Amino acid sequence: MNAIIQYFNKPMLKLPMLFGLITGVLVFAFFLGIYFMGIVPLGNNKILDFGIHVIMMASACWYYRKKVGKGLLHLWEALTICYIVNTIASFIAGWLIYLFVTYVDPTIFTRYLAEMATLLEAGKAELVKNIGEAEYAKMFASIQQMDKSEIITDEISKKTVMAIIPILIISLIFRQQDYGVFHKKA
Repeated sequence: MNAIIQYFNKPMLKLPMLFGLITGVLVFAFFLGIYFMGIVPLGNNKILDFGIHVIMMASACWYYRKKVGKGLLHLWEALTICYIVNTIASFIAGWLIYLFVTYVDPTIFTRYLAEMATLLEAGKAELVKNIGEAEYAKMFASIQQMDKSEIITDEISKKTVMAIIPILIISLIFRQQDYGVFHKKA
């Protein structure tokens, strides 16, 4: 057990996991804010929560560079920090949202499915023209068969794909190394 504790006691894991936990809770708070405004807090209405991810990833890199790296941060460290923050945050937020939708207000999910079906129906002509009637029918059936547990995997997969470019940009901005072509020798 001590070996496991020692493994996770390294700042490269401990710090991003803490930032990820905080981010997940903030994303869930954003979800609740949308919910209390009377808007269905799933789907496109929730997409703005990714800004919280970006801010917290940048904050984690900045804090790590300042406190742990003593002003230095390698690109691989920044990439690792950002991916851990993003993954932990998505996992925590996904589970919290799933638990809320399952135990507190299950009508959110049914309203979300109804909105998705309505949106699909509105674009039926264009979709049938592009993908065909059979694929459209499969897509519509998959919406009707969607399970609440897919919220977790959906959250993680979407945030992972959305985070690729921001993580690269954040990592390049916050990296600070003590070697390079432009550094003068003492």
